[in-house]
Amino acid sequence: MTSPSTLTDADVADTAELMEQILYQVKRVVVGQDRFLERVMVAMLAGGHLLVEGVPGLAKTLTVKTLADTMRGSFKRIQFTPDLVPADLVGTRIYNQKTGEFSTSLGPVFANLLLADEINRAPAKVQSALLEVMQERQVTIAGETHRVPRPFLVMATQNPIETEGTYPLPEAQVDRFMMKVLVDYPTDDEEFVIVQRVIGERLEASPVASIEQLARLQARSREVYVDPSLIQYAVKLVSATRNPEKFGLRDTRRFITFGASPRATIGLAEGARALAMLRGRSYVLPEDMSDLVPDVLRHRVTLSYEGLSEGLTPDLLVDKIMRAVPAPPRPLEHDRLVA
Repeated sequence: MTSPSTLTDADVADTAELMEQILYQVKRVVVGQDRFLERVMVAMLAGGHLLVEGVPGLAKTLTVKTLADTMRGSFKRIQFTPDLVPADLVGTRIYNQKTGEFSTSLGPVFANLLLADEINRAPAKVQSALLEVMQERQVTIAGETHRVPRPFLVMATQNPIETEGTYPLPEAQVDRFMMKVLVDYPTDDEEFVIVQRVIGERLEASPVASIEQLARLQARSREVYVDPSLIQYAVKLVSATRNPEKFGLRDTRRFITFGASPRATIGLAEGARALAMLRGRSYVLPEDMSDLVPDVLRHRVTLSYEGLSEGLTPDLLVDKIMRAVPAPPRPLEHDRLVA
């Protein structure tokens, strides 16, 4: 059971102020994409990896790159292509002819913030090279274990799977992403501003936070109070993706091949904590969790051939599940304090 929050109002205010500074710097360069930016902030605070999907040209890469510019930490970018090999990501052993010894050359995954650009442009064996580092925060090369810097976040962009020249991500890797965010086209007004900024004076983000500060914010996020009823709500939502008939969705079972894993339940709880903190609270409300449900579940629900033939999408199924599993009432403030 989660213990009551030990965060002070000053802690929450400091966090909100710093995240606002980061957001201000990012929005100097990136136009619109407010929901996407909020999810990026949630992933940063919760220490979870983020998968971003959208057609080319929607500023996915620019957003993550600009975010990295606001942090005084190490940033690496990997452009995934069909000719990559796993050693290009994690590193390899190199033989030195002069000394007759092998040395280890570490790959670009050794960074605080890793941008995996167009991750589904590379085949599965290359994508799978990220499995260990995303879960264990370490890489094994020739039997030797090397830990990556802390904090460590992977933000990956991908094109829709129907796009030419893409490979589907392995299920084991997709599950390691805390959230999958869909990025859509900008509005006409936003596109007008985008063009103005591109043809005008070049703007760049300034560093306003350090990696040490991010680590402290992540530690504070883990102190946000989550009521047991909300944890139970997360458990029910994830369980409904595996056994929908338990929640009155008997006709939905044939459309689902695989449901979400326990990582989804953990992601909902951790993400709701981070979102509550971004919204200036030291405790989670039901809307904090329900707002994140589509992003946490959409990439973890695998449709059956029958579901695909019916024209269903994971988002439609998740919406159906959310209507079948009601959120708990908002916990009263005195109930939270007594707990």
